[in-house]
Amino acid sequence: MKKKWSFLTALMLTFVLVLTACGGNESSSGSEGSEESDGLELTEDGKFSYVVSGEFPPFSTVDENGDLDGFDVAVGKAIAEKIGLEPAVEKFKFSGMVSAIQSGRYDAAVASHTITDERKEAVNFSEPYYYSGPVLYVQPGSDITSVEDLSDKDVAVSKGSTYEKSAQEYTDKISNYDSDQTALRALSEGKHDAVITDDITGKQAIEEGFKIEKVEQLGTSEQAVAIKKENANLLEAVNKALQELKEDGTLKELSEEYIKVDITQNPDSE
Repeated sequence: MKKKWSFLTALMLTFVLVLTACGGNESSSGSEGSEESDGLELTEDGKFSYVVSGEFPPFSTVDENGDLDGFDVAVGKAIAEKIGLEPAVEKFKFSGMVSAIQSGRYDAAVASHTITDERKEAVNFSEPYYYSGPVLYVQPGSDITSVEDLSDKDVAVSKGSTYEKSAQEYTDKISNYDSDQTALRALSEGKHDAVITDDITGKQAIEEGFKIEKVEQLGTSEQAVAIKKENANLLEAVNKALQELKEDGTLKELSEEYIKVDITQNPDSE
């Protein structure tokens, strides 16, 4: 009986080992699939988690339903669709976005970040998805006719923006706001001498009745998606998505829908 039981036990163990081996192969295959997906180092599986300002019309705003909308928001959604991910957008203070990307709190910032050498030390940037530039705005009747008149003038800017850097070249009196729109509103109310911000944002503020006027364009800048440096696979996927969005005309259509003009072409290459 003992011999017969030992034989049956050995046979059963062999059968279990065969099943385990088969199951192990299936598990390994599934693991490989996860690693391939995890190559993008997403903060949440299956989602493209990105941030926008929500206070930078017409690039990102909160609509009457409390939903985020605008050019940046739409571009982020289009990128997610091209990659095959679900878009997950959140409002976040502009000045803290780079740190949030570095820490892995979000996958990306699609928030009109101007590409600068300083920012490139902290995050990677995609290819530009639109082109703009800083503009000097003042109140009607101001004696400021160019940036050369800004010495000792109080210039309002959005905190952490490249416009803050621009202002520092001309004056030591700088007032920081959480958004460009609030800075422009403060200028309109006579609280400051000038504002440096994006041309399109300034134009929209004028259309909304802000008492401001354009004085001078200070240059051209490239705006791009900010991504964590270690996430090279996501950077590659975003660049591929942007290229396809340019080629199929989607990026241009979104620009014309939200901005009313095509800002996706580099003016310096025309």
